[in-house]
Amino acid sequence: MKLKFFIPLLLGIMFSTTDAKAQDVAIKTNLLYDATATVNIGVEVGIAPKWTLDISGNLNAWNIDEDTKWRHWLAQPEARYWFCDRFSRHFLGFHALGGQFNIGGVKNNINFLGTDFSALTDQRYQGWSVGAGIAYGYAFILGKHWNLELEVGVGYAYANYDIFSCAGCGRNIGAGDHHYVGPTKAAINLVYVF
Repeated sequence: MKLKFFIPLLLGIMFSTTDAKAQDVAIKTNLLYDATATVNIGVEVGIAPKWTLDISGNLNAWNIDEDTKWRHWLAQPEARYWFCDRFSRHFLGFHALGGQFNIGGVKNNINFLGTDFSALTDQRYQGWSVGAGIAYGYAFILGKHWNLELEVGVGYAYANYDIFSCAGCGRNIGAGDHHYVGPTKAAINLVYVF
């Protein structure tokens, strides 16, 4: 799904609730993404007494420096079941994810759950990814309209990509795919509840 289709979808979900009232709609930002200079926004809409639909998206459309690329966009829709009232305390989330990436020149020697991220040091990977998972979260009520939400999720993701010999050059040296099982979501959300 291209970014130009994601934004109208997000706006459609936001405004499809015709009887929006207190604690039916929230808007949020993930502070973890903010810390990496990734623009992000999330919208959550109440769809039943204990259920909400959350959709978040993020975009990083610039290079870190001449030798390092960290470009991507990602959308994560999620259905949430709240054990108490919507937008307060414990919840379980069932999420999907999808996006595109162009990453390379990231110096590291990380090997995590069968994924060798150290290959990003000397090569660039450009492709797409999809997946799904389950998450647990907790929302702290900070005030009448403000919440702080913590969430962590695990699941599966599939990535398909082309490999390039360096971060800045365009010489394609191969292609591949990867199956990943592990963390698929981490969030510290600052939330405004309408």
